[in-house]
Amino acid sequence: MSDENKIDEATGVETTGHTWDGIRELNNPLPRWWLWTFYVTIIWGIGYTIAYPAWPMISGATGGLLGYATRSEVATQIADHEAKNATLVASLNDADLLTLAAGDDIHRYAVARGRSVFSAQCSQCHGSGAAGAKGYPNLLDNDWLWGGDIENISLSIAHGIRNETDGDARYSEMPAFDEILEDEEIGAVVEYVVSLSSEDHDAALAGQGAEIYADNCAACHGDDALGDREQGAPNLADAIWLYGGDRATLEESVRYSRYGVMPAWGQRLSDEDVRAVSVYVHSLGGGE
Repeated sequence: MSDENKIDEATGVETTGHTWDGIRELNNPLPRWWLWTFYVTIIWGIGYTIAYPAWPMISGATGGLLGYATRSEVATQIADHEAKNATLVASLNDADLLTLAAGDDIHRYAVARGRSVFSAQCSQCHGSGAAGAKGYPNLLDNDWLWGGDIENISLSIAHGIRNETDGDARYSEMPAFDEILEDEEIGAVVEYVVSLSSEDHDAALAGQGAEIYADNCAACHGDDALGDREQGAPNLADAIWLYGGDRATLEESVRYSRYGVMPAWGQRLSDEDVRAVSVYVHSLGGGE
C-alpha cells in the first residue's frame, strides 16, 4: 500500500509514502560509511574484472590485463613436484615388484604414493581402510578371486574385472540357474553350499544338493568347492562371502548370478600409479 509522504511525529523523519498494516516506512538515509564502502566494492569489482580473468566467453574467459590465473600456478607446482620425484618414479617403473623389499626407499615411496591413489580412486568401493563392502572385495584378507600375489594384484588393477573397455580384463560369468534348475534343486544346492561352512544345515537336503552341485557347479568351483582362481570362481567352503552367506542371499546368487565390474585403471592411471597402488594393496597384509 502507499500513502502520501508526511513527517513522522515521533522521529521527525519524512516517510517514503509506503505503509503496511498501518506501519509507515521512514525515509532514513544510509549511513555514510556504509554507502562509501558500497561504492568502493563496486570500483574494486570493476577493477578486478579488468585486471584478472573474469568474464566467461564462448570458448574461455577474458584473460585480464595481468594475465594471472591460479591454474598456471597449480600447473607449475605439479611440474615441480614431478621433477623432484622423477628419480623415484623412474626407479619404481624399473623395479621388479616381486623383489621389492619392504623398507627400501622405492618401496616406501610406492606405498605412500599408492595410498594416495587408493584414497582418491579405490576407496569409494573398497572402503577407506580397504575392508570392502557387500559386493566389493575385502583387500585385507587372503581370500582372492584371481590371486593375491603382487603380479596378479597389478594385473587386476591395470585391466579390471568384467569390463568392456579392456580386452585383457579378468573375465568370468556365472550362469543364472533360475532357468536351468528347478526351485527344489536350487534350494538343495544352496543347502549343500551352506553345509560346507556351517554345521547348521539339513543333512538330507544337502546330500541331494551335493549331486546337483557335482553336475552343475563343480566345473568352476571345483569338486571340493575350493574355487578356481584361473576362472575367478570363489571358494565356497570358507566363511568369506562377497555378497553374503545366508540362505536367502545364496539363493539369489544361484538363481540370478552375480556380475561385479571393476574398471581398467591402466587406462586412467599412469604406469607408476598402477604399480604404486599395487604395492600399497599388497602391503596391507592380505597380499600373498
